[in-house]
Amino acid sequence: MTQTPNRLRTLLFCAAAAGLLTAAPVMAETPTPPVQAAAPVLHDGAHDFDFLLHDWKAHVRRLPDRLVGSDKWVTYDGISNHRSILGSASNLEEFEVDGPAGHMKGQTLRLYNPETRQWSIYLLDVDKGTIGLPPVVGSFTGPRGEFYDQETWKGRGIIVRYLWLNLSPNAARMEQAFSADGGKTWETNWICELSR
Repeated sequence: MTQTPNRLRTLLFCAAAAGLLTAAPVMAETPTPPVQAAAPVLHDGAHDFDFLLHDWKAHVRRLPDRLVGSDKWVTYDGISNHRSILGSASNLEEFEVDGPAGHMKGQTLRLYNPETRQWSIYLLDVDKGTIGLPPVVGSFTGPRGEFYDQETWKGRGIIVRYLWLNLSPNAARMEQAFSADGGKTWETNWICELSR
């Protein structure tokens, strides 16, 4: 059977149309890849401790007997002065207080890691020439900073938590608490209220 060019074109057109019609449902059912949400922007905490810079009056309440159910606190008053280190995010605190229980002084070094976006806080004993290890490590969410480490206290494994609160331009608060049960319960043993 000989086919004329018009008839051949018609057959090819019909074959092509049939192929498109059968492929159309497949194309319609092909799932569209989901739109990926942009990754959340992580908070750059490099300036989270800026509120603390400069000089403060310090009022401290300390629980000397820890994790034994004591409620006998001692108080101190003095100074807490904070300075930026070489224009960086890191800072150094000089702390000195006196009270009926005696005199206390120390320094605190706060280092910011821009890769992890976390702070490491080290206690320095300048009289003994030691650095408290491990540091407490953490970050801020709004005006509240939480920092943790694991230590041994009188033969017991504990979690240590520092809580920093930026209350106003003229008020800040730091608390230290211990947990001997993996963080289920906490005993606050140090409260430092700062004012200008």
